[in-house]
Amino acid sequence: MQKIAIIPISDEGRHSAGTLQQEFQASVIKRAEVTKRWKDFDAFIFIGAMGICIRTIANLIEDKHTDPAVICVDSMGNHVISVLSGHVGGANDLTKRVASTLGAQPVITTQSDNAGLWALDTLNTRFNWCLMEEDKDLNAGIFAFVNRKPTALFMEVRDAGTDYLEKTLPEHVTIINDLGDADPKKYRLLIMVTPYRRYALEGMLSLHFVPMVGTIGFGLAHHPEDYKFIYDQMDKVLAEWGILPCACRYSTIDVKADEPFVQSLIEDYDEHVVFYTAEQLAAVDVPNPSETVAKHVGTPSVCEAAAILGSNNGKLIVPKIKGKNFTVALAIDRQYLRDDEGFIEIVGAGPGDPDLVSVRGRKMLERADLILYAGSLVPRELTLCAKAGAVVRSSAGMNLEEQCALMKEFYDQGKFIVRLHTGDPCIFGAIQEQMAFFDQHGMHYHITPGISSFLAAAAELRSQFTIPERTQTIILTRGEGRTPMPEKEQLHLLARSQSTMCIFLSAAIVDDVQRELLMEYPEDTPVAACYHLTWPDQRIYRGTLKDLAKIVHDNNLTLTTMLVVGEAIDNRKGLSELYNKHFTHMFRKGEAL
Repeated sequence: MQKIAIIPISDEGRHSAGTLQQEFQASVIKRAEVTKRWKDFDAFIFIGAMGICIRTIANLIEDKHTDPAVICVDSMGNHVISVLSGHVGGANDLTKRVASTLGAQPVITTQSDNAGLWALDTLNTRFNWCLMEEDKDLNAGIFAFVNRKPTALFMEVRDAGTDYLEKTLPEHVTIINDLGDADPKKYRLLIMVTPYRRYALEGMLSLHFVPMVGTIGFGLAHHPEDYKFIYDQMDKVLAEWGILPCACRYSTIDVKADEPFVQSLIEDYDEHVVFYTAEQLAAVDVPNPSETVAKHVGTPSVCEAAAILGSNNGKLIVPKIKGKNFTVALAIDRQYLRDDEGFIEIVGAGPGDPDLVSVRGRKMLERADLILYAGSLVPRELTLCAKAGAVVRSSAGMNLEEQCALMKEFYDQGKFIVRLHTGDPCIFGAIQEQMAFFDQHGMHYHITPGISSFLAAAAELRSQFTIPERTQTIILTRGEGRTPMPEKEQLHLLARSQSTMCIFLSAAIVDDVQRELLMEYPEDTPVAACYHLTWPDQRIYRGTLKDLAKIVHDNNLTLTTMLVVGEAIDNRKGLSELYNKHFTHMFRKGEAL
């Protein structure tokens, strides 16, 4: 969290100062204290005349990389002006936040912002990239870019940052897929986003951003005396493979957790370290297993297996390298790779409304070469964002073998596949058997969660499904139809808690559902039958439990009907302590009784 100081110049600015102090957990200081406390804060917000702000800070300004952000708000709270360290110091972003807090007009004067261009000197901070260039090269690159000189963009990974660059590509920027196309006669600037060591040709300006997408797996000798040098030695041997420092995490076996080097990684280098058991590591197929390692720690691989596990079963980029008292390997999560391997993204479509698919899910759909959607449950409108040339198929008429065969056909061609399931795919989504097929055939996949229909039910019912001191549990289940229910999960047993219960896939057996629920819930318990939640033809019927079956039958409700049971429906009684003015928590001190 930023440390922010607020300097109200006159009494007219006190109200704005109070609002900002509460919103940003800021400190209010006097103008006379600014010089003494210049290094104590990340940002200063002056409330008053711009001239007073400038005269106060003029002799304190040193360097844009170290100066704090400074913004100025007029005493009436109408305008918020970014004064100093707009990009690197974050003054531009803070200006927008302060303006939205006060309902004021933000005033930003940096050229790239006003021209709608990328702020190149903030991309590294914004997307957790490392910038390789020195200041003079960065400034030269920025000057060429904001003056719209022809620019080539070369990307060897895919992450949130590259998605942003592709989506907001300026007219003077061309994406190239081969560095050989970066012709100095054609381009003045080359922007690279890659963890690999790459160089621009002579005569071109270049900016090289290194995305932190790698996972380093390592093994260690027992308490090596030279552990202080191992961190740099790992970077050095990886550099010999053409890999720049790009690790977002380090991984190793759990028995090394107390090693001085591991503690140094965490405490001195602020690295994220993940530990795995010997059993977890031994289950990973690696290219360089060792009987000696297996004899000592119970797994034939530490560094390679740890790198693969730490990268979500990613691709091993650098196999085991032996150094003095350590071994090291590097892998990258396949979701970041732009190679020719196939990949499957299982996406939760949400409850039905295309606007309720996640931002990530929408991006996956737009990128897909094949969209295989559950046509009996997912509206086709969700697939209308598919790119030109993409294949869109419904799985409604396919059996499991046909679905898997189609996906494997595209996967083997190196294509990107989206398997689109209703709601959240992990809740009654039938994805387990598909994942078993993917695992069996070594196919790589990832899951993007979605909004489940039980959440849509709460929203459409305008109900909070947990009531303070009454019910704090939500049960997601189904009635027993053709798929048997485990004996311990029979509805009447689950109903004993009288929690809020959301019952999927059970409208066709509603008589049995009602009978079991009445064994525990009072007959006047509120219920709701929710058909096609968030679809254009959505229908919701309220009543009490004794009439649930009648409601469903009278309205001919069948598939895609969510049954909700519990006193939380339409409840407005019972207050949470969270906003009680006497309740103290980490963001607010409560008033004394």
